[in-house]
Amino acid sequence: MKIGELARTAGLNASAIRYYEKSGLLAAPQRLGGQRRYANDALSRVLLIRFATDMGFTLSEIKLFLSGLRDNTPVGPRWKKLATRKLREVDQSISRSLRLKSLLQNLLHCHCASLQFCVSRLRLSPKLRHLETSRMKHRQVPSSEE
Repeated sequence: MKIGELARTAGLNASAIRYYEKSGLLAAPQRLGGQRRYANDALSRVLLIRFATDMGFTLSEIKLFLSGLRDNTPVGPRWKKLATRKLREVDQSISRSLRLKSLLQNLLHCHCASLQFCVSRLRLSPKLRHLETSRMKHRQVPSSEE
């Protein structure tokens, strides 16, 4: 199949197909009369690349997954390895996103009088975080006056 047909069928631009080829994600096709002619499995690969990028996989992760993959290669073990690694990233991303959501919801109600006051309340300064930690430790230690 020609590059235009492959691109149209996959819902991409021909430049994306050329980029995938240049990046090693897609095998270089045969050429007939100077035109690229892709094998039938090229569409499956391109659709997988498109799906995986839409899901947040990097091109290097996809390349690792596809390296040495042939039509008759079982893909289950490869998916398991990639999914295990990606799940850790997704969990970290969800945690960060939840913290960001909480911060943004609180910022909707911000009435800080100055940037300095806001930084202090958000504990953005390492020096302030250190002071806060020290204060918390001192509060936990019973004083001799009690």
